[in-house]
Amino acid sequence: MAHIIIAGAGIGGMTAAYELRDALSHAEHKITVVSDKPEFEFTPSNPWVAVGWRKRKETALDIGRYLNKKHIDFIPSALSKLDAANNSLTLADGQTLSYDYLVITTGPQLAFDEIPGLGPHQGYTQSVCTLGHAEKAHEDYRKLLDNPGPVVVGAVQGASCFGPAYEYAFILEKALREARVRDRVPMTYITSEPYIGHLGLAGVGDSKGMLESELRNRHINWICNAKVTSVEDGKVLLDEHNENGEVIKQHEVPFVHAMMLPAFKGIDPLAEVEGLCNPRGFVLIDEFQRNPTFKNIYSAGVCVAIPPVEATPVPTGTPKTGYMIESMVSAIVHNIVGELRGEEPDKVGTWSALCLADMGDTGAAFLAVPQIPPRNITWFKKGKWVHLAKIAYEKYFMRKMKNGSGEPVYEKYLTKVLGLSRLKN
Repeated sequence: MAHIIIAGAGIGGMTAAYELRDALSHAEHKITVVSDKPEFEFTPSNPWVAVGWRKRKETALDIGRYLNKKHIDFIPSALSKLDAANNSLTLADGQTLSYDYLVITTGPQLAFDEIPGLGPHQGYTQSVCTLGHAEKAHEDYRKLLDNPGPVVVGAVQGASCFGPAYEYAFILEKALREARVRDRVPMTYITSEPYIGHLGLAGVGDSKGMLESELRNRHINWICNAKVTSVEDGKVLLDEHNENGEVIKQHEVPFVHAMMLPAFKGIDPLAEVEGLCNPRGFVLIDEFQRNPTFKNIYSAGVCVAIPPVEATPVPTGTPKTGYMIESMVSAIVHNIVGELRGEEPDKVGTWSALCLADMGDTGAAFLAVPQIPPRNITWFKKGKWVHLAKIAYEKYFMRKMKNGSGEPVYEKYLTKVLGLSRLKN
């Protein structure tokens, strides 16, 4: 009997647990999921939570209840130490677990500390990176309604997840219009991207033109090539750079409410293991999602090391979208099952970028295959249908989590519901 431990219970971890259980009998192989949270959170819904369009009960569920139904063990305790050489890990509650295979899907550590004053706990800005952050952002949003004033939304240098920043800017703008206070709320979008619509992907189709048009139509100003130096109570201080990386202007942007996405890095227990991670703490993987040093460790999701698509004047990271994560997980499951049968890993994930971004009353969808240019497919569309599709996808995915299905959701949803052809490299 093999023991497979999955560290992390987000979209990647939960999907990996269900896919592995579908492929491996519980009578023959043990699967254990460990997480620092007792609940699964559907992270793509967080911008809606921040403006009060969703509640926790709609976007979160009890992990143990649903995993146990599938004969998957669950331990709600954070990873505190990994002894990769001896195939064991220690949890925050003091437990030590041994494994035959480890699947790392912990997600990132949020690097708010890299910029003075950034973040919802020690700083002055809000976040939608976690459900708890989104709930705190909603509290701040309610204060904004009572005391309208300038708003700042964006992503700082080193950020790799730009979609939620754009989403929140547009969703917030819609919510303010509905509340009849938009005319008293100047909005500024601040980003490390070299241009609007770069998205950490060097743009996708006409993402630049389309997103600039949306910002203009909604009277949202923007500053690109922005390096935030600090955040103080009521103002963001930043340097604006030119294409050569030279500072051309310094800004002090006032705010009553601000949501800024941070840079990511790997969690400390992983970063401390020599040979496992890059200098930022992201897990190194080969083409089969396997760590080159520790062959029985696989990894997927935001915590894996992926180089930037291109050099930019202000550092930007590369996003990992849900479709990419799902593809990584499917490759991992195939390869672990194959190894248990005595076969060599041979499954490679489809590293393509696919995103449904809500804009409150419309939306934008893009597809980049492969993620790094030149591409076989470059597709970017905008319309009310994206807004509706994302709502439907949220419900679709939460049903999958409750039903314990290991079925690839993104591919099924997009092929059967949206009518797109099967996505391949």
